[in-house]
Order: sequence, then structure tokens, then C-alpha cells
Amino acid sequence: MDGDFRTSFVREPGSLRQHPALVLNADYRPLSYYPLSLWPWQEAVKAAFLHRVDIVAEYDKVVRSPTRTIRIPSVVVLKDYVKPQRRVAFTRFNLFLRDEFTCQYCGSRGDLTFDHVVPRARGGITSWENVVAACSRCNLRKGSKSLRQAGMTLRRAPRRPGAGDLRDIGRKFPPNYLHASWLDFLYWDAELEA
Repeated sequence: MDGDFRTSFVREPGSLRQHPALVLNADYRPLSYYPLSLWPWQEAVKAAFLHRVDIVAEYDKVVRSPTRTIRIPSVVVLKDYVKPQRRVAFTRFNLFLRDEFTCQYCGSRGDLTFDHVVPRARGGITSWENVVAACSRCNLRKGSKSLRQAGMTLRRAPRRPGAGDLRDIGRKFPPNYLHASWLDFLYWDAELEA
């Protein structure tokens, strides 16, 4: 897989390629870390004019209308607090994020799929506790066998993640582009090293 292995998991709209705005909740924390909560600059300007956000930082670039000139927002804060979801949806993306985009058998980071630890053919169910990220090679090797029969072991036992768990894991995967004005807001609550 060429380039950054994460690009196949998060698709970036074309409008985010130039001057995206980091969106913070009313408590000044990003709505999400991975994918990072970003709006196209047009959405940020619109939300500011509708008084839904406060502009905290701006780019040096400006946009003009017939009557106004405005600097493009780089960081906006919602005026109303959005309560984070407590329940984590069981999706392919969240499963890969829980497993840190790593095969839970061999540790590789490419060509990921998912595997039932207890195969469905043997009564295994599709749940957080029975499904792991696996590379295609390991998935084919294991097939419908048990871990013991296949001679394989798991790096970590699968478990249901909490919303906080996924948020913390997502912070390990910063996006390819971080504007200098975002850094104070992305990692300000990280534990400092002694």
C-alpha cells in the first residue's frame, strides 16, 4: 500500500484541501480527533455569520463579498455544547480504529479486513468481543478454524470500546495536515511527560 496507510479509511472532501477550519465544541475540545472535526472554510464563514460559532483563530488569507472582507477562520468554537455520544457504533471504521489499524494476528498495517475469532461457521457472532482487524493473509490462513487449530494468537483480546477509548486512540493518528493555529486546541489536555 503506497503512502500513508490511513488514507484508505478516511476520505477527505475536496473542499477541505484548502483552508479547513478546526471545529471545537463549546468546551474547546475537538468534536472528534479521528477523523479530525474539520469544516470547509465556506461552512465556517456561514456559521459565523449565523452566530452559531465564535472565530478563535484565522488564516492570513481573506475572502471578499461586494460589501465585506473577512479573514478565513482556521479555528471555530460552537456556541452550543454538543453532548458527545456515549454509545460507540459497531462499524468497520471503529473496529479498525479500536485495533489501531493493525492486524491483531501479525501486526501488519496493510490490506486490512476483519475476522471472527470464533468463526461464524462454529457459532461465533458478529460483535465487538468476537471480531478483530486482520490482514488478508492472516484471515485466509485462519479461515474457519479456531485459533488453536490455526496455530495463531491474538495480540489483544477484542473488547467493546467506549467513546473515550476511541477518542484517545484517534489522537494517536494526527491528520496529514495540522495548521499551527490548531495545535493548542488538539493536545492541550494531554498528560505531560515528567
